Amino acid sequence: MSNPLIEVADSHNALPKFSAIKPEHVEPAVEQVINDAKGAIDEVLAANQYTWKDLVEPLQRADERIQKVWAPVSHLNSVMSEPELRAAHDACLAKLSEYATYVGQHQGLFAAYQALSESQEFASLSIAQQKLINDTLRDFKLSGVDLPDSKKKRYAEITSRLSELSSTFSNNLLDATHAWHYQVTDEAQLKGLPDSAIEAAKEAAQDAEKEGWLFTLDIPSYLPVMLYADDTDFRKAMYQAFVTRASDVGPNAGEYDNSEVMNETLALRHELANLLGFDDYAQMSLATKMAESPSQVLSFLNDLAERSTEQAKADYQAIEDFAKAQSVESLDAWDVPYYSEQLKQSEYAVSDEQLKPYFPEHKVVAGLFSVVNRLFGIRISERTDVETYHPTVRFYEIKDAEDEVRGYFYMDLYARAGKRGGAWMADFVGRSRTSDGLLQHPVAFLTCNFSKPVGDKPALFTHDEVLTLFHEFGHGLHHMLTQVDTAGVSGIDGVEWDAVELPSQFLENWCWEPEALADISGHYETGDPLPQTLLDNMLAARNFQSAMQMVRQLEFSLFDMKLHSEFDADKGADIAGVLNQVREQVAVRMPPEYNRFQHSFGHIFAGGYAAGYYSYKWAEVLSADAFAKFEEEGIFNQTTGRAFLHAILERGGSQPAAELFKEFREREPEINALLRHSGIAS
Repeated sequence: MSNPLIEVADSHNALPKFSAIKPEHVEPAVEQVINDAKGAIDEVLAANQYTWKDLVEPLQRADERIQKVWAPVSHLNSVMSEPELRAAHDACLAKLSEYATYVGQHQGLFAAYQALSESQEFASLSIAQQKLINDTLRDFKLSGVDLPDSKKKRYAEITSRLSELSSTFSNNLLDATHAWHYQVTDEAQLKGLPDSAIEAAKEAAQDAEKEGWLFTLDIPSYLPVMLYADDTDFRKAMYQAFVTRASDVGPNAGEYDNSEVMNETLALRHELANLLGFDDYAQMSLATKMAESPSQVLSFLNDLAERSTEQAKADYQAIEDFAKAQSVESLDAWDVPYYSEQLKQSEYAVSDEQLKPYFPEHKVVAGLFSVVNRLFGIRISERTDVETYHPTVRFYEIKDAEDEVRGYFYMDLYARAGKRGGAWMADFVGRSRTSDGLLQHPVAFLTCNFSKPVGDKPALFTHDEVLTLFHEFGHGLHHMLTQVDTAGVSGIDGVEWDAVELPSQFLENWCWEPEALADISGHYETGDPLPQTLLDNMLAARNFQSAMQMVRQLEFSLFDMKLHSEFDADKGADIAGVLNQVREQVAVRMPPEYNRFQHSFGHIFAGGYAAGYYSYKWAEVLSADAFAKFEEEGIFNQTTGRAFLHAILERGGSQPAAELFKEFREREPEINALLRHSGIAS
């Protein structure tokens, strides 16, 4: 019987046949491509020809087949999760981890790459090819290729277990998020909520065959309650359920508890780092990043904290003063977003709900495509002849100014049951070209969790959601616009993790520019542009509480870095203790004791940001400084846009990010633009 996953893996530029993929296809396909890849390694080494064409290309083809099988399975498990698929997905994690360890610790393969790096051919290879070989040799060492056999065995056990723990963390969080809801039957409880939130809750109740209105812990349902619901008890119930997800306390206490998952994860990461000769996991993490040491990162974060904390405290004091003027003597945690929003509306006469009618999906998406066309000369068109995995998912093609195809992407915008929260870009395949000239086009998955259309209305986005869409599309452009033909350093592959947010944060800037907003916005019923007063108020409110937002991100970053750099193997993880210590330093107020934010911090426990969450701020220095060049030369200056395209987006991981940034900016990065854009005095 044919396997649709294998069929796609063996076809050139084929796309996944989602409707044909069944859970029973997953394990056999993964086992087959792994066994074939091991066979390819044996053949390459037996031939004893350590050239690019005879060594690297066959192994890249083998790895690409694994990617083509696993990427759609992993993606479906994130966006259409159901028990059988999850079981099939999770059953393959150990197999994939074992294969990665097998390759990473293969002495013969390491020696072959070493021989190629020392050969006469090496000097004639492209910069990208040389970078790939050097990165591969580095990764062999980080995979424990030099370890004695007993330690290699332990390395394999740890990496396999860490893969399982990451998946368990995600599964617990997804299940906990969807295990709880709040049903409203008394219409009075809805007071203050915008019509769009009420309509969505009504539809959710009808879908669940329940009375009244149903609110969930998905962000499009949760956030409007916290910002607008006048009923304090309603906000309290939602808040307490949200901040205790997947933990030992709260309405589902212990049922999906991530406590032991986190403890074991941190202990194993530390042990893994020690095995490889690092003092801690933070040092190991930074071995492949721009930042040189945990102390350098902590110094960077502490410097930002010193610049921001006083202003953040003043931001918070303003909320307290405003609430007191409404006869509220003390604020509970679930009151802060509500009165913060009230204060914003009072000061700037603008709210997300006022803006939403001007950001209908069709206008925002068309505007996004227009912005990147004006900047980079690319054209994006929808393809309706390609099968997607859900009726609301759309598929697009990107062509450049010369009408050449650059890549393709699936766009999946709405929250739904069985879909992991948040927003992300993932890749199906990256760009590559064989020495025979065969070109593989990059394909991306762009995923968000916005409110879906309700009734006759199109999906209406908040401005924050517009920012999120631009952010993820920036990642997508980095992946799809690459002109690097070497797999492993094309697109986002091979880019240092603390530079990977540069294109995404960079693209967000256009969401604040009146000239770009004219393309992005228009009333969903009339097409009228944003009224000038509303636009002025929105722009004036851009840095409302920006220092508070800054220290919130610094809290996450410091917590992550300290957790991994200060871990004590004798004492074990003190997760809550480290978090409280960081909050004492930077938080404007301490949350309730039962708050278990850490139990849902998927970025560092399941998302690749371990000892790397600081990357958002690190890359924001780069992105703000890059955008400052457009501020100086014109936000749609085509020469500047093409310079960014050629220096950053097209070059992927073929050269160090610091070199590429310096080429674009013609100097080292400076922090002033970030502080200015954040409204923080430098």
